[in-house]
Amino acid sequence: MEFSARNLVLQAEKKMLSRMAGKATATLLLDEVSGEVLDELYRVSKQHTRDRAMAQRVIKDLVKVAVKVAVLFRNGCFSPTELDLAEDFRRKLRQGALTAVSFQEVEFTFEAGVLAGLLAESRDLLLRLVDKHLTPKSHGRIRHVFDHFGDAALLSHLYSPGPYRPHLDRLCHGLNQMLEDGRL
Repeated sequence: MEFSARNLVLQAEKKMLSRMAGKATATLLLDEVSGEVLDELYRVSKQHTRDRAMAQRVIKDLVKVAVKVAVLFRNGCFSPTELDLAEDFRRKLRQGALTAVSFQEVEFTFEAGVLAGLLAESRDLLLRLVDKHLTPKSHGRIRHVFDHFGDAALLSHLYSPGPYRPHLDRLCHGLNQMLEDGRL
């Protein structure tokens, strides 16, 4: 492989940003609504796993992956075929958000398998998109995030009446705002 200063800079940027991944970095890179959605995902994860460190890890992985994909996109690293995959991923993620909001708004319509399936399809599209660009460790992060939030038990708790309901309401409010603003 030939030396490329551009590739070297891109690797350094991805590495530097991934090491800074955390709430402070997320608030610098994200708008207020996206930050609130991330905070709510953290709370849901923490309540479900009863493990603060695990909840922090999954959100940190989510931020790292989002930053790396954004860096790749911003630097024009994706081929036309990969850009088509990126658009498919965006559509699938949007469909998942619309489905999540719909399940929250219309009582007794929730089906864990549907939402888990949409998250699994989104995961697979993202893995195909970054296949040639990110390390196996980053691929593991992607699987960790999507598998964690696509867990049927977590989704069932989230959509059941009880202590998770306020989290679901805030999550769906944020997702709705992001959908209306065209950010998702």
